[in-house]
Amino acid sequence: MAKYRLGRINDEMQKELAMILRDVKDPRVSSAFISITAVETTPDLKFAKVFYSALSGDKKEIAKGLKSSAGYIRRQLAQSLNLRMTPELTFAEDHSIEHGAHISKLLEGIEFSEEFDVTEEENDD
Repeated sequence: MAKYRLGRINDEMQKELAMILRDVKDPRVSSAFISITAVETTPDLKFAKVFYSALSGDKKEIAKGLKSSAGYIRRQLAQSLNLRMTPELTFAEDHSIEHGAHISKLLEGIEFSEEFDVTEEENDD
C-alpha cells in the first residue's frame, strides 16, 4: 500500500475516533477529557495503535475504560469509514503534551533567570 494512502487513513481514523469518543457511555471515558493525538495503522490494516492524551481522571481507569469499549469504538469506526477491513484497536497513552508543558516550564525558568542577571548587571554600572 502506498505510504500516502496509509497516512490519509491514519488521519481520517484520528478524526473519526475523536468524534466517536464523545458518544462512549463508559463513565471512565466520558468523564475524562480525552484527545486522540495520533493513529498508527499497520500496512495490512489489521491493527491500529491509537495514541491518546487525557487531561483529567485516573490514567489507569481511563486505559481500562478504553480497552473495554474498544469493540464499540471499532464497530462505530467501521460504520463511518469505508474500509474493507476495520483494524483492531489498541490504545496507548501519549505523554508528549505533558512533556511539552514540562519543557515550556523549564524554558520560562531560564528566561526569568536571564532577566534577573540583566537587572543585576544594570545595577553594577
